[in-house]
Amino acid sequence: MSAPLWITATPPASHGELHIGHLAGPYVAADVLSRHLRADGQPVLFSTGMADHADSVRVRALRGGRKPEEVAEGYGAAIAADWLRAKVAFDQIVRPRQDRGYRRWLQNLFLELYGQGIIVARTRLQPYCPSCELWLTGAMVIGACPTCGARSEGSLCHECARPTDAELMDPVCALCGSPGRPRRCRRPYLPLEPLREPLAEYWASTVSSPRLAVLCEGLLEDGLPEVGVGHPGDWGVPVPVDDFRDQRIDACFEAAVMHLFGYGYVSGNEQRSLPERALHFCGFGHSFCHAVLLPAILIARGVKLPQEMHVNETYRIDTERAWDSGGGPGLWALDVLTEFGSDTVRRHVLEARPLGRRTDFRRDRLDRTRQVLEETWNSWLGRLFAAVREECAGLVPDTEPGGAGWEALRRRLLRAAEDLREAYGPEAFDPRRAVALLDEVVSCAADFGYVNVSERRRTRGEHLPPIVAQLSVAAALTSWAWPLMPEGAGRLAAALRMRAGGPVGPGALNPPCPGTRLDPPSGPVFGF
Repeated sequence: MSAPLWITATPPASHGELHIGHLAGPYVAADVLSRHLRADGQPVLFSTGMADHADSVRVRALRGGRKPEEVAEGYGAAIAADWLRAKVAFDQIVRPRQDRGYRRWLQNLFLELYGQGIIVARTRLQPYCPSCELWLTGAMVIGACPTCGARSEGSLCHECARPTDAELMDPVCALCGSPGRPRRCRRPYLPLEPLREPLAEYWASTVSSPRLAVLCEGLLEDGLPEVGVGHPGDWGVPVPVDDFRDQRIDACFEAAVMHLFGYGYVSGNEQRSLPERALHFCGFGHSFCHAVLLPAILIARGVKLPQEMHVNETYRIDTERAWDSGGGPGLWALDVLTEFGSDTVRRHVLEARPLGRRTDFRRDRLDRTRQVLEETWNSWLGRLFAAVREECAGLVPDTEPGGAGWEALRRRLLRAAEDLREAYGPEAFDPRRAVALLDEVVSCAADFGYVNVSERRRTRGEHLPPIVAQLSVAAALTSWAWPLMPEGAGRLAAALRMRAGGPVGPGALNPPCPGTRLDPPSGPVFGF
């Protein structure tokens, strides 16, 4: 078997639950691609991790008077449960605090880079909070980004995606609000400038969004930074260097290399070769770790990983229109998945995916998505199942598809199948287009059913071919809709006594075997 195509998604920080923006960003989109490729028979490894050691976990713990371990474990479990509810099916989730050998693996990688002179020691001014007696790094400090001026934390600016490190303007403590006082601090850094030429060559050959390309070009133009990869603190994996015994490996470094552990990449002669191709899904604000720091680490070790970046923008929350029926903010993944189900939520966030521009979440638009599934998709399937029950005693007729307009519709459906393959595929991945194509398929099938409903009044069996034709479309949806709405596609397949998740293509446009007794669900097929 050939090496699997490697799909990764940004590890979320386990300081809180997933919200609707997380689902609209990397996770559902990456799952759609993974499901399509698997259905097509291609080997895939779909992985992510938990950023348990992010400073935001420590901040959450300090504010609530809890231990960081409790925060990470509690929210990590909630995040994993939300992925399951959203039908996001990872092959590998790296759990730093649970996975055996992870801590040693991370420290060995850090130590090798330090021993090779790739990671070096630097003494610089770092903000310090005398009131809390804490060094202000990562989420412990808030200030203005020195590049774009946006409000930022002391690691990465989520607006321009550049590292901020100790250069924040007007830094204040995230816990007490006191101004940070500069103090000399010796920390480990990874200078990127010595890797300028191979990084420039790598970025020139990497498939990415124009905005990400501008980021990389800007870094080259301004001078590649030295990235802090360790900081004083007591939360995280200890830096395995005697000179930094009181420091922890930085969460950005850890998030960048965490996927390598999940893939099985180790050091020395035992290292597993990386795949021929990798596709990473992330929000633009997190792109530095995966588009800059990870390639730099691999290049420094003599490894080039062909990588494509699928970067989304921010999915903004319209707070005035995001309230649920109980008067609370319907923003959390758990809330919307519980109320609307995975089909409705997945379809909605893919249709509104913030690709190339920021988009807004609004409750009324999510309601409208559910309405489309109910009034178009489920309404048509309900009429079809009723026709099979009333006209054919619940059995698939033994006849060929046909009816008024069937040949024209069939040609349109075959073209839609090819367009769906393109929209689902890695070369021109566009889940928004897939949503529009599936809606067109269902609308055309529903119109075909209405046009041919009068055939039932005829006595020579002319009413059966249109029913079989519509069953052909329903059967195709068990494959065509599977990457996008797997829960509903699974219900539809069970109703047709078929297997869900076949290849997306023209071959799926075939009705169930004649004589098959259908078993429609008691409730809606798609959504609920």
